[in-house]
Amino acid sequence: MSLRYGLLGLLAGQPASGYDLTRRFEEVLGSIWPAKHPQIYGELNRLANEGLIEVDAEGPRRRKVYRITDTGLADVRRWLAEGPVDHTMRVEPLLRSLFFWLMSPDELAEHLDREVTVYREIAEVYRTYAAAKDRGDFGDSSETRSMRVTIEAAIRLYDALADWAEWAKSARLGNS
Repeated sequence: MSLRYGLLGLLAGQPASGYDLTRRFEEVLGSIWPAKHPQIYGELNRLANEGLIEVDAEGPRRRKVYRITDTGLADVRRWLAEGPVDHTMRVEPLLRSLFFWLMSPDELAEHLDREVTVYREIAEVYRTYAAAKDRGDFGDSSETRSMRVTIEAAIRLYDALADWAEWAKSARLGNS
């Protein structure tokens, strides 16, 4: 399960609360690997029960800050080095594209125009992150350099999806 390793990886960088982890997931991975608040808290409880993380501090309103344990760090490192990689991409727009033939040409054109806009906007958000990283706004650590690689993948992926949607507009699809 990748949420598990996403949380362990984030905690390997620094201790964080569930709220902080939710925010970081949304900020860094939101459009690539989304995770909702309840999913994150449920996984944090499982990780703590398995001894992979522990409570580092407890603040007001029972806000817990978690840190990764040595066992958790070993587990995430093992997953990175040895674990099988699931190359399945669950991209809903591609599933929808299989059924474009059910749409009228006008509906399809409007849909694809919206898709192009969304993909270009998301790519631009990631370009903003990339520019900040490239300026050195976040320092030059191994963690930051790895994050920059991920950001570049997101830029390229969303640019490719926008190009695909542009191409699909000219493919004469839709129910006519």
